[in-house]
Amino acid sequence: MKILICCECSGIVREAFRSLGHDAFSCDLKPAEDGSPHHFVGDIREVAAGGGWDLMGFHPPCTHLSVSGMHWNNRGRGWDGTRQALALVRWCMAHDCPWYLENPVSIISTRIRKPDQTIQPYEFGEDASKKTCLWLNRLPLLIPTKRHPGRIVTDPRTGKQVERWGNQTDSGQNKLGPSEQRQTERSRTYPGIAAAMAAQWSAWLAGQRIEQATLAL
Repeated sequence: MKILICCECSGIVREAFRSLGHDAFSCDLKPAEDGSPHHFVGDIREVAAGGGWDLMGFHPPCTHLSVSGMHWNNRGRGWDGTRQALALVRWCMAHDCPWYLENPVSIISTRIRKPDQTIQPYEFGEDASKKTCLWLNRLPLLIPTKRHPGRIVTDPRTGKQVERWGNQTDSGQNKLGPSEQRQTERSRTYPGIAAAMAAQWSAWLAGQRIEQATLAL
């Protein structure tokens, strides 16, 4: 199948699909981190304009969308970035082909529509916690594959026994400290989730093709 993963420069999702034999490409304003020739550098709206995609994946930047960062809008950042980000999300969601859109907890839920599904990387074999929302079009919900158990610790703030994962402190904060690469590192799709997307959705779409071909006979 012909697949386009938008706003991805890591190539993690792209390569998950390519490993299954699909003609998958990624697209971002930044070059591919892995130097892959299967990556377009440019505006996703221009790259996608050719059409003919069997599946599109959207990972719009969350800087101006995440709920956790909205307080910066009223502290001098303004709302222009958020308005532009929401316009991009609406453009993504206007496509008729099967697509998914991935983002953390964000104002997409209140300004456009609620996500179809919320997942965690530890449900897909990863030693990490990161609440991730999925908006879906003509795709089934993603099925968790293997739960990675967290460590049991005492939350220093509450004194309660809680479960924490490799990317978290005992109090539940992300271990990544402030840096220029923090946003890039936190925005990466976990390989376990990418593998599930590629395996489950490509198999489901292939089944849809067979069903449609059978009905046409």
